[in-house]
Amino acid sequence: METENRNCALGLHHYLKIILKFQSSTGMFGCRCASGIRGVKCVLSFSVLIGTDAWVLFITCRPVVKQVQEKVFTSDAFHELDLHPHLISTINTVLNMTSMTSVQKQSIPALLEGRDALVRSQTGSGKTLAYCIPVVQSLQAMKPKIQRSDGPYALVLVPTRELALQSFDTVQKLLKPFTWIVPGVLMGGEKRKSEKARLRKGINILISTPGRLVDHIKSTKNIHFCRIRWLILDEADRILDLGFEKDITVILNALNAECQKRQNVLLSATLTEGVTWLAGISLLSPVRISVLDEHHGQSDLKGRAVPEASPLPACGELDSFAIPESLDQHVTLVPSKLRLVTLAAFILQKCKFEKDQKMLVFFSSCELVEFHYHLFLQTLPSCSGTLASGRPPSASTQLKFLRLHGNMAQEERTAVFQEFSHCETGILLCTDVAARGLDLPQVTWIVQYNAPSSPAEYIHRIGRTARIGCHGSSLLILAPSEAEYVNSLASHKINISEIKMEDILSVLTRDDCFKRSRWGSQKSRASGPQEIRERATVLQTVFEDYVHSNERRVSWAKKALQAFIRAYATYPRELKHIFHVRSLHLGHVAKSFGLRDAPQKLSVTAVKRRKANLNRPDLHKKSHSTHHRLAEILRSEYSSGMEAGIAKVEKQNKHAEPGSQPRIAVCSRCPALAVGKTKKHFP
Repeated sequence: METENRNCALGLHHYLKIILKFQSSTGMFGCRCASGIRGVKCVLSFSVLIGTDAWVLFITCRPVVKQVQEKVFTSDAFHELDLHPHLISTINTVLNMTSMTSVQKQSIPALLEGRDALVRSQTGSGKTLAYCIPVVQSLQAMKPKIQRSDGPYALVLVPTRELALQSFDTVQKLLKPFTWIVPGVLMGGEKRKSEKARLRKGINILISTPGRLVDHIKSTKNIHFCRIRWLILDEADRILDLGFEKDITVILNALNAECQKRQNVLLSATLTEGVTWLAGISLLSPVRISVLDEHHGQSDLKGRAVPEASPLPACGELDSFAIPESLDQHVTLVPSKLRLVTLAAFILQKCKFEKDQKMLVFFSSCELVEFHYHLFLQTLPSCSGTLASGRPPSASTQLKFLRLHGNMAQEERTAVFQEFSHCETGILLCTDVAARGLDLPQVTWIVQYNAPSSPAEYIHRIGRTARIGCHGSSLLILAPSEAEYVNSLASHKINISEIKMEDILSVLTRDDCFKRSRWGSQKSRASGPQEIRERATVLQTVFEDYVHSNERRVSWAKKALQAFIRAYATYPRELKHIFHVRSLHLGHVAKSFGLRDAPQKLSVTAVKRRKANLNRPDLHKKSHSTHHRLAEILRSEYSSGMEAGIAKVEKQNKHAEPGSQPRIAVCSRCPALAVGKTKKHFP
């Protein structure tokens, strides 16, 4: 065993030396950064945990940076603002808020002055109320009173349907004392006919997704914008990320054609270059409001002037993000074959053995959400046997799984959103459709099973917890080859600590349903890492048995695997050196989908070609001599890759015109080998 471990260590060292540089002064392996500049940015160590062929890498020296912090709350109350008494009463009693957040303190006075604004503040800081309160205050004060039949006075654009519903709910609560002002929402998935009927009756505050509004602009005659006073773009960067640039252009042109003078507001937790571009074409002499700044956007409640307009942020100002101080961020490095077991163990640890936990798990595609939802729904609740303490699990620890993604019907999406918002415990498996703006109460954990495509997306995902001063935590699951992503986050002043994989898997020792005894002896004698290994194997077997119980489930798993690889191939160029599809071990990745073997046919051509080439003796490395390659071809004709060429030629001959000369297939490795209607000639 000692010799075997030594051989494995030597093999791993040989594999890692292409990407790791040995630092003789420290005696540790240090990552070379992508640009080739020397320096230990993140140091990796390795140890044996599960078998001698599965190496678990963990970060022993991670970059520590000073995070950008924002002060969320202030001591200023809403009644200090020049607002209608009924509006202040509604904020205090209906919304249960008395003090303003920092972004509300800066934004509300500036917007009440009629200024265009570019608002940047961390997630969960109260940006929705920062624009809703000024809109309601200005509309209720208009003389004569506005009427429903007047049409929209305020237009709010949001990127997702769930955020549209949430914003509509907030506006509806603020309008309780002002019943003559009518809010409305337009979004995909609803019947266009019923939306047209609501538009005919009249909507004064219109909340919509860009795509749906453009659809009505082109097809609905009775929609008009001649009285528009407000244009709000919430989560502006996400609107651009989802490809709504053309839709935004159509909307701006429609507004400009009917109403030139209006107040424009852009809000986001992250200001990207796209948002700067959008601000340039839609805002007029805007005031920049950022809680991060000490001098920009400072408004005084005692009557002093609102700040002067400031220039739009430069690209260098977009590199850091504000993160709530009460948010703890964690990362764990997990080999591909153990990802599924580790995720399941973490869900059990937090939602079964701890009370009052609500968790969001982010995946990269709808197929992954569906696969893991059905897998966990059928397998994890059944793993509720006797605990190691001898007592059965309580009813409060039963797992409740929900899912949310873009391929669901709108009625189901709305029902899931409402159910998860009101439940005390649960696990919501979702795509990035839930990553922007949603205020889901009492979420305690954010798990990112697939790494986000940018630091900005990372910020928005973890922003679903630790909202308005509450405490929250996040976990990012990375493969060992993806460890350098921690450096990418650190370069944006994102500080993240590590949780070791074995600490997550150790929770399996607390539940006797994962004992190895069901396959062997009546009592497991294993302890420590060995016991963890055995129990993880039991859980993995449970998943594999479920997947392979029928062909339909195997097909689902294969489709989810294909979706994962497609998503993995879409990481931006600046992250390709970390997330490259060729770095995936397809057999191990298949294990994370409950498959015992990697599928032979994958949708990504590059991965399929690479896997096929590895299994073909005729495509060995160029270091082999020509004589050696030729000898292999002669010894094994059918492993030389000629079958594909023959099949192609036979197909062409079959469809050739009568009387034409039949084509001959020639082996690419040896032109002397011709297959067709002629004889084979050997050198």
